[in-house]
Amino acid sequence: MVSGKFSTAAVLLSAAALTLTACGSDSATAPAGGTQSSSSSESTVTGTLSGAGASSQDSAMQAWIAGFGEANPGASVQYSADGSGAGREALLAGGVQFAGSDAYLDEEEVAAAAAVCGPEGALHIPAYISPIAVAFNLPGVDELNLDATTIAKIFRGEITAWNDPAISEANPGVELPSTPVTPVHRGDESGTTKNFTEYLAAAAPDAWTDKASGEWPAEIGNGENASGTGGVVSLVTSTEGAVTYADASAAGDLGTVSVLVGSDYVALSSEAASKAVEASTPVTGEGRPDGDMAMELDRDTTESGAYPLVLVSYHVYCTGYENAETVDLVKAFGEYVVSEEGQAAAQDAAGNAPLSEALREKAVTALEGITVLQK
Repeated sequence: MVSGKFSTAAVLLSAAALTLTACGSDSATAPAGGTQSSSSSESTVTGTLSGAGASSQDSAMQAWIAGFGEANPGASVQYSADGSGAGREALLAGGVQFAGSDAYLDEEEVAAAAAVCGPEGALHIPAYISPIAVAFNLPGVDELNLDATTIAKIFRGEITAWNDPAISEANPGVELPSTPVTPVHRGDESGTTKNFTEYLAAAAPDAWTDKASGEWPAEIGNGENASGTGGVVSLVTSTEGAVTYADASAAGDLGTVSVLVGSDYVALSSEAASKAVEASTPVTGEGRPDGDMAMELDRDTTESGAYPLVLVSYHVYCTGYENAETVDLVKAFGEYVVSEEGQAAAQDAAGNAPLSEALREKAVTALEGITVLQK
């Protein structure tokens, strides 16, 4: 089961992320770097905050909504888990006040954000960090070793049976059936798809010739598709021989893949994900505000023990809103999410790895810079 593999060493992400923070450049009711007050009498935040986006965050989001609402009885948060692409689209259309996204805004979206969010545009705050599982339904087989090229060929429909030599040779001693392989991909635009195809394009460029994208390549016509993290996991769970990619915390009892990194196969875990985050660099470019925390991950790393199929899921906020009430509400919710209390609530609900103290402090500083737009 994924839960056992994924829950170990979560705390190590805190130490590993310090290196990232050192090199990095995504009125509140809580002090900077602190947690949201548990006393409702101390909260003056009111109103309703609306968000939409990544389904990978959904379990964590429900925990954040509950915890924030308990601490702030005059405020509420609504979130529609429609997928990362839909969330970014809604934010840029002015339909929601924040987006959950497993992928950061591209250059075109950054430019569009200035029209909605003010001249400084949108701000990425990392909220949720988790490995992406390559998860499969093969009775009697709980774990497999696969390299990136084999994974790419599976999802392109070039490997059609589970006892294909490419799979058998990487898994000596494992009795593999001739069951047909049924790849399952996201049918909606998805940040998880963007992260997965980034990995394939970087680690297996000869086998995966498409550019990384949140939309599944239209020319790959094999397999099945479903919407949302829950949709693909449900379809694989009910289909013997099926395989998909999904947030590790949602993979449940499905088998999972250890990926080849350098000369070793690395299983998904918080420790392995932390090493991938450690090797990340900040995203730069015109239109990105000071303090933005978007991260560029090294997908083809050969770092021993690193699991490069990791997603950093963001909350994308405007750097400016039309009134002080909204600014106060955004800051309060944003600070609660990244607080020790908020990250613990998410970890209990979803099994993700918590942010480090250093990343948390940087996030709070960035959130404090959100202001009322000048008219």
